[in-house]
Amino acid sequence: MSPCDSDPECCVAGVDGCRAGWIGLSRCGKAPAQSWLEPTATALVATLRALRPKPRLVLIDIPIGLPALGRRGCDQQARERLAQRRSSVFPAPIRPMLAADTWEQACLIGAELEGRRLSRQAWNITARVREVDGLLQHQPALRGWLREVHPELSFQAMAGAPLDHAKKTAAGRQQRLELIAAAFGAHAFADLRSGYRRGAVADDDLLDAFAALWSAERLARGEALVLPAMPEW
Repeated sequence: MSPCDSDPECCVAGVDGCRAGWIGLSRCGKAPAQSWLEPTATALVATLRALRPKPRLVLIDIPIGLPALGRRGCDQQARERLAQRRSSVFPAPIRPMLAADTWEQACLIGAELEGRRLSRQAWNITARVREVDGLLQHQPALRGWLREVHPELSFQAMAGAPLDHAKKTAAGRQQRLELIAAAFGAHAFADLRSGYRRGAVADDDLLDAFAALWSAERLARGEALVLPAMPEW
């Protein structure tokens, strides 16, 4: 039985990183989504855990679970499913790279251990990966409650096909706004958008948080696709 089978007011949350830290959205049943902005993942998780009712689960757009060597199957399968949007998924760093202070150091670690450098895109989120990894290491009770999501897969599931345009283009933004409006209501995005400066929370950050929330609701109902079908550890 899924967490929300017997509770039409079941609460869940979706989280994405942003310039100011982390933006989280929570919703209970069909009520309007609420938003929370915190500078660290630890602070945002504490905020979400303190909500009453507490979200049954939280999906966050960050790699969770890193291999000592090699590539994650979830990243490879996500790239295959996304087709022309596959570049939005880049290989997660291997665990030893979390000790690096610079991109160059991370590349040296990768080259020495497996003959592979780390992409600039992956390095740009490594500090956030390290932050969430540390949170889950120190609070093992959060494992299973805080789970990984990739918003571009969520948008593809909403649309029923890979989106034609990248999210940072005007056409891509419009496509995603229309999908969010269909799922959460015509004014849902604008109502929350007005609460944050764009220098703190960009449009695509908020859109991705909505996508994470949408997938959290699906996962709570037992309807979400999980990649791979047998999750890696």
